[in-house]
Amino acid sequence: MSTPVERLQELLRIPTVSHADESLVDWERFDELRAAIERLYPTMHAVLEREIVDGHSLLYRWRGSSPGRATVLMAHMDVVPVIPGDWKHPPFGAVVTGEGEDAEIHARGAIDDKGSLVAILEAVEVLAGEGFTPANDVYVAFGHNEETAGGGARAIAETLRERGVEPAVVLDEGGAVVDGVIPGVAVPTAMVGVAERGIMTLVLTARESGGHASTPPPMPATARLARAIDRLQRNPFPVRLSPAVRAMLATVAPHAPQPLRGLFENLSVTGPLVARALATLGPETNASVRTTAVATRLAGAPGENVLAATATAAINIRLLTGDTVEGATERVRRVVADDAIGIEVLRASDPSPVSPWRGAAWRRVATAVADGLGEDIATLPYLQLGASDSRWFTGICASVYRFTPFHLTRAERDALHAHDERIRVTSWLRGIAFYREFIAAS
Repeated sequence: MSTPVERLQELLRIPTVSHADESLVDWERFDELRAAIERLYPTMHAVLEREIVDGHSLLYRWRGSSPGRATVLMAHMDVVPVIPGDWKHPPFGAVVTGEGEDAEIHARGAIDDKGSLVAILEAVEVLAGEGFTPANDVYVAFGHNEETAGGGARAIAETLRERGVEPAVVLDEGGAVVDGVIPGVAVPTAMVGVAERGIMTLVLTARESGGHASTPPPMPATARLARAIDRLQRNPFPVRLSPAVRAMLATVAPHAPQPLRGLFENLSVTGPLVARALATLGPETNASVRTTAVATRLAGAPGENVLAATATAAINIRLLTGDTVEGATERVRRVVADDAIGIEVLRASDPSPVSPWRGAAWRRVATAVADGLGEDIATLPYLQLGASDSRWFTGICASVYRFTPFHLTRAERDALHAHDERIRVTSWLRGIAFYREFIAAS
């Protein structure tokens, strides 16, 4: 009989890599993962009903003893591609290094998001083996392309909507248990996303007639494009405290020393000052108080001695709660201030609604943190900075939360989507306890 860690290792070794161009995806790996999950978790598959949605996503239903509102637990099966050469250990080797509290599993997906996926499987398997029946239905939803289009999770949400399912709570990946993220706060904090920023991509385009690079015009397309990008960089979106960030600061105030406690308790007066301060403390806190815009991809001439007839830049924008796609596009147009620069919205979605940080659904999350992870952890609402599959579920549920139940260091968080992704074994095992408590309260 394999151990939980060995089962995590086996599933991490299956390279379910997603690509924006799905013709590049090796779908046999997803079939392999699905077969391995069925083999490794036999009790779960004997008790729960399973169906395949949108070709590759998985939806399980654990029927409850009463017809009350359901719980939805989410994770995703896909991982981002690997850049070769930078890893200390093979990215799909799932190598365990160290011993005791220092033991770590190194693999792409260890945190994002097979760590959560396998922890959910472990919790369900144990509870089902103990004969547990949830009070209300529990759905387990595993999307197959969260890192790209998110179509699998969207199809699952639509399937539930068509069946009249209106969940009491939805829980997906998101914030983790962290230390030192909020200035002056010494206790560990469980950062539970109650909202997430919108996401959009704008394409800036500059055009000219082209020609030989030996005879450039005064303002070639590449220079015009560079000027537009520089103007965006020099004129960031304004800072402000969104409702989720206000709630986070107000909730953590009792754990903060003076004078921070006074600042956090009186945000109606101190809010602008606090927002400006957070914007200076680092990329994460800056992103929590403003819409961000950054050029992520540039393209120009096909050769180094050729003038670019067309120069383009992809601008990735993450919208703060209260901002809109339309408003952000218009602001970019004003800041660029160049009618010769074309601006096209390639893809976009507005920020999510804000879920409540009070009430029964919120208490379920906070109680599972205290009982499963430790009572010395302060559970805080916060604004999730990245997008998740949970955004597709806000149309059928008002209480959508985003939380990854692992205590992660700064270095572990920095490894997400980068090289040397890893998770401490003890942290991962405690995450299973969180999911057990959360499911047991269904």
